[in-house]
Amino acid sequence: MSKVVRQSILMLAAMTMLCGVVYPLLVTGAAQWLFRNAANGSIIERGENVLGSKLIGQPFADPKYFWSRPSATTPFANNAAASSGSNIGPTNPALADAVKQRIDALRAADPDNHAPVPVDLVTASGSGLDPHISPAAAQYQIARVAKVRGVGEAKVTEMVAQATEGRQFGVLGEPRVNVLLLNLALDGR
Repeated sequence: MSKVVRQSILMLAAMTMLCGVVYPLLVTGAAQWLFRNAANGSIIERGENVLGSKLIGQPFADPKYFWSRPSATTPFANNAAASSGSNIGPTNPALADAVKQRIDALRAADPDNHAPVPVDLVTASGSGLDPHISPAAAQYQIARVAKVRGVGEAKVTEMVAQATEGRQFGVLGEPRVNVLLLNLALDGR
């Protein structure tokens, strides 16, 4: 019996070292060597200032910026420590009320825009941290951003086109626009 216990303890110690120390160090080292930027959160820095991450949605409320998808994280929007959806189903009146308020806010920010509001500007993503909007959501906001910034719509449209990412490997997902990167390009950074 003591032989079995001793072998079990040795196996536990060996597997703990292998799976709990050696493997994580190996994977972390490989990630740092092969994918340094992604492994460190795809942080965007200018000098000593951290501007955000390409992977986490940022809140933008100023009309001169493109606005992100709404965030359902708590206790505040775009809380990267609390990734979550709202868990409000399509038949819940609270969702309809939230969507109506968001549409009203978009209409108030650009009263001349009578186009249909793209769904991703009024509904939160499953994580509440989506850094992207659809090209349609970006197109919807072009007139407002151009007017507030005093820039021609053609120039802003060109910047949106340049910021539009295609499908991954040409087939996966949908085209998308990273809001933070687009807004930084607009600021001339």
